Amino acid sequence: DILSKKEVAHQNLTKMHVVETMHERKQLMADLADGFIALPGGMGTLEELSEVITWGQLNFHNKPCAILNVAGYYDHLVNFMAHAADQQFIRQEHVNMLINEKEPSVLIHKMKNYSPPVVNKWID
Repeated sequence: DILSKKEVAHQNLTKMHVVETMHERKQLMADLADGFIALPGGMGTLEELSEVITWGQLNFHNKPCAILNVAGYYDHLVNFMAHAADQQFIRQEHVNMLINEKEPSVLIHKMKNYSPPVVNKWID
């Protein structure tokens, strides 16, 4: 398949799922996950994080979404989301969906205690 030719596939896993498309890959990961944590990364990480947050907004899942904000890596993203809420492009309830922590143990604790927001309408 195309993905395993572009990436390095780990051969010593107990289980590997091979799919044909990125959409299938992301859907399978979302279905299998109990929650989502973004570590510092690039455009693919940002795209996948945005997608799972959007799926949460749309109630496609009720799973926690989080960033492990190592050394303030995601501070600009957090500031952007606050700015977007101030400009009324994102509801504050949706901004609050993203768990932002620097300490892994605190992040996991918050994820275990996550409750999705109840938002009936996005726009009044």
